[in-house]
Amino acid sequence: MDLTLEDFAAEVGSSGPVAISGLGTRSRPLPGVRVVHAPNGIEWIEPAEMTICCGAGTPVDEIDAALAEQGQQVAVQPGGTVGGALAVGQSGLRRLAYGAMRDALLQANYVNAAGKLVKAGGPTVKNVSGFDLCRLLVGSYGTLGFIGDVILRTRPKASFEQWFTSDRDPWELLSGLFRPTSVLWNGATTWVLLEGNDRDVAEMAERFSLTAVSSGPELPEGGRWSMAPSELVSLRVASPGSFVAEIGVGVVHHTRPRPVRPPDLVQADLHARIKQEFDPTGRLNPGIDALSIR
Repeated sequence: MDLTLEDFAAEVGSSGPVAISGLGTRSRPLPGVRVVHAPNGIEWIEPAEMTICCGAGTPVDEIDAALAEQGQQVAVQPGGTVGGALAVGQSGLRRLAYGAMRDALLQANYVNAAGKLVKAGGPTVKNVSGFDLCRLLVGSYGTLGFIGDVILRTRPKASFEQWFTSDRDPWELLSGLFRPTSVLWNGATTWVLLEGNDRDVAEMAERFSLTAVSSGPELPEGGRWSMAPSELVSLRVASPGSFVAEIGVGVVHHTRPRPVRPPDLVQADLHARIKQEFDPTGRLNPGIDALSIR
């Protein structure tokens, strides 16, 4: 890596407001706030153990390329840096099959508000005890600590993948297809991503009368809503094309911002107490409210 964890911790320091930035693809620090950058580079890949260790400042595209040579991949959103993807915590369109992105994080060395290095998690799940701080860091937007390096769980890379479209009911396809990687629906058209052996994919596509296409749908950029998967049926009355729903997951990409909901006082109180415990002076990524962003 281009920077040691100790040097990174020294840069963060123990006083004054400080922000962390990667490639600037997901968030931008407040003007005038001192900015630090996490270590960059792949430290090791263990194909047999299906794990990779890298600096949080490593571009995700670099990780993807290195793992592809081993026939593996990692369930982290493409673009930007690994640390940025984990800090934002938004899983990609393959979450239906790959699970939430937080499940890919096994271990993180992070710098706390006091400028000290802290290790959370472990290289294997069976060796981990105590509080699961890794999951707490994912989606915290760097407000609880700055991730320095990580160990990620990898998974086999499919030998073949193909997007398809259909006018069939998305829930029918979700239950009928064998382990679809993604099922998306915009009220009129259903998109399905299938992975595996090319002959198996072709057989499923023929059985369900799917039409091969070059890519999935273009996602609306108005807002990203979170709903219970069972609640997505309520979108049947919405205007077709105004949204793209991730069936079986509960995420909705909409042309409009997400509805303003009454604050969950219990959740807000818990969030405030956690923030007070981890960063009592509010020096980490000031101006960012991770709870409101979610």
